[in-house]
Amino acid sequence: MNKFIDWLSNHFAPKIQKITNNTWIQSVQNAILTSLPMILVSSLISMVSLLNNFFPMPDLSPIGSFSFGIFGICVAFLMPYYYLEKKKMNNQKLIAGLASVGVFLLLLNMDFTDNGVLFDFSKLGAGGMPVSLLAGSLTVIMFMLFKKLAIIKEDSPIPEFIANWFNSMLPITVMLLSSWIAVYMLKLDVFAMILQVFDPLKSIAQTLPGFILVCFIPIFLYSLGISSWVVAPITWTICLGAIAENSAAFAAGEVVSNITTFEVIYSGWLTIGGQGATLILNIFMLLSLSKRIKAIGRATIVPSIFNINEPLVFGAPISWNPLLMIPMWLNGIIPSAIVYLTLKAGWVTIPHEVFGIYNLPFPICTYLVNQDLRGLVLFAVVVVVAAVIWYPFFKAYEKQVLAEEAIVKASEV
Repeated sequence: MNKFIDWLSNHFAPKIQKITNNTWIQSVQNAILTSLPMILVSSLISMVSLLNNFFPMPDLSPIGSFSFGIFGICVAFLMPYYYLEKKKMNNQKLIAGLASVGVFLLLLNMDFTDNGVLFDFSKLGAGGMPVSLLAGSLTVIMFMLFKKLAIIKEDSPIPEFIANWFNSMLPITVMLLSSWIAVYMLKLDVFAMILQVFDPLKSIAQTLPGFILVCFIPIFLYSLGISSWVVAPITWTICLGAIAENSAAFAAGEVVSNITTFEVIYSGWLTIGGQGATLILNIFMLLSLSKRIKAIGRATIVPSIFNINEPLVFGAPISWNPLLMIPMWLNGIIPSAIVYLTLKAGWVTIPHEVFGIYNLPFPICTYLVNQDLRGLVLFAVVVVVAAVIWYPFFKAYEKQVLAEEAIVKASEV
């Protein structure tokens, strides 16, 4: 075990950290984080709509549909914006974001008619996220490529804002022209082609092994002190697209089948107190015989209730502590398998509405995410399983800390 931890510390973690610090990855992360309020608005509308069960209310669903439905546009704009900002190209980041939106919309293959423009609105939202990332990436490549080919140099007497206009014209023209040729001249369905590339990954993610990997990998990285946002470009594309498909299927009266969604993982059953079901550990810490452990438990319990476990992960610590890393890993595997198999069997309703309020205490969010009392039974099962996993490792850790405290106390006498 020590050799494995040494390998993680000296070889694996530094390489993953290098990926995390990559400008492309950070730009996508920032784009998603900045766009999150659009999903949160949709989630609030879903919560408010529950009041329809008690008294009539206006139909607020268009608000939720539009806030969630333009997520792809937000990402398309923000991805090149943040990339150029990190490259100190602040004078072109806004126009680059706008150009990216233009490329994104062109790639959607809109149908221009005498009565207006016809297109599938769902393509603008989470379902179009792979295309929005492509548009953002193409924009970044073009702006960086033409950076050295500036029409007007920095030492020119021409006002800066005019210089920026001219220096942006060439990459924008090349991008829009290329997109137009691909979609309207060559008749390529770029949107469908990109989705076909992601289809195998999406299909694998909706299997039991795929679901477990989506749950486990962020927990594994987190236990090493590495932000799980490093896998965000993949997990967000999968999970947001999946819940969008569930919503469309439910509205059409079809079977809702996608289980690998954030609603299941983060709002439904698995992220109890944060990744790895750490609220259970926090409760054990409150009851500990160790003064140090109990003090940390008291300091971190409130954030844990609201599913914020950074203070616990780095304060207990769980990160790089084998006695607590292992049960955290196990809680990314065993409860995940139980939840997947239960939902797959149809014993509990699969969520079909967007619910992105991940800091709502459990099991309140568990009920709100699918409004199925059987979901609360499944939640109770997950809590019991997580407790059984955490307890023996916690007691071993407590014994270790108590021994350390006894040595310190003896030295003070």
